[in-house]
Amino acid sequence: MSLDESTDTEFVRFWNEVLGPKFTKYRHILQGGLSRHSAAVIPELPLETGMSVLDVGCGWGDLSIQVAEIVGPDGRVLGMDCVDAFLEEARKDAHAAGLTNVTFERGDAEIALPENAFDYVVSRFGTMFFANPVAALRRMRLALKPGGQMTHIVWRRREDNPAWQAAKDIALRHLPEPGADADTCGPGPFSMGNPEIVGSMMKSAGYEDTTFTRVDEKIMVGTTPDECIEFALAIGPAGEVYREAGDLAEEKRPGIVADMKAFFESQERDDVGIWVPTSSWVITARNPG
Repeated sequence: MSLDESTDTEFVRFWNEVLGPKFTKYRHILQGGLSRHSAAVIPELPLETGMSVLDVGCGWGDLSIQVAEIVGPDGRVLGMDCVDAFLEEARKDAHAAGLTNVTFERGDAEIALPENAFDYVVSRFGTMFFANPVAALRRMRLALKPGGQMTHIVWRRREDNPAWQAAKDIALRHLPEPGADADTCGPGPFSMGNPEIVGSMMKSAGYEDTTFTRVDEKIMVGTTPDECIEFALAIGPAGEVYREAGDLAEEKRPGIVADMKAFFESQERDDVGIWVPTSSWVITARNPG
């Protein structure tokens, strides 16, 4: 179900106005890093020619496009996201690839999804940001036909993800934690890191046969230490700390930058960029119908 700006929540407006432009600036880092996790599992998923698939939180659409190539011209893929700028790029890339079986639509899985319409639902690093995860996961299940399956990929615990958490730890040496009223991207990237809690969420949302598969991948977080720092202070946990600290962040910036530079210079580096470990859960479940 397509949504227009009149239905936007504060969360959706924040993504469009604040985070969307920053994500677009660092697309070359983000898309490459996220795709390493989906690339590790997509070949193993039971996707078949002719299937109808929904991609929730599709971002720039690279996963939707990959799935569209798998299901072929007799299948169809709907990529859904709440950020207009992401969808514009997704449509351009699908057109450039010559695909006619994938479409992109503005929508919010926490508010509405088509029901009983898809054989498979996928989501890559989107469900962790649901303000009401059980309700949204239930809507994803109801979007499935009876017996349909879903797979979502989420980050594991913060301590398993130094690519995201180390910069925040450094920022917090100099700055306070964001307050309860801070503008955020949602519950946070590690909100689904605990498999026991997420397993309970999936059960409450009505799924059966939930499984967790761990994927460990190093991802590039910048081409140089300076770009790593710019990226960390713009996006993710460290970026939230820095943004919410306001003038104090600018005052403390030299010390933050020095500490972050020392960290990034200590990480693996090749002719492409600087690589830091990440870890995710690939969660697959079934709609009993």
